[in-house]
Amino acid sequence: MNATQFHWDEVAPYGDAKADRRLIPGRAGDFKRVAVKAGHVAARHAHEFEQFFMVAEGEGVLTWAGGEILLRPGVVIHLEPETWHEARFDADTVIYEVNFRENAR
Repeated sequence: MNATQFHWDEVAPYGDAKADRRLIPGRAGDFKRVAVKAGHVAARHAHEFEQFFMVAEGEGVLTWAGGEILLRPGVVIHLEPETWHEARFDADTVIYEVNFRENAR
């Protein structure tokens, strides 16, 4: 058994000028913090894995096959594997993601 403490300021960032991503890997999945600049658009894409994400700050719109979802603080999204989606961020936004590994279950 093990417990590890992290602080986001100590996790190495990666990404580009429009998005600061910080990843904490785990056995069954990863936990990620993404800070996105206003005006950024995450182009249509899908993942092979299941994903949950929560909006902590900011606002935008998530588009998927079922329509549009307003992104604002407190909104939690669950995406099943291979669900296409895209997002537009209207304000500086922070989201937290949990990305499950395919063979975790």
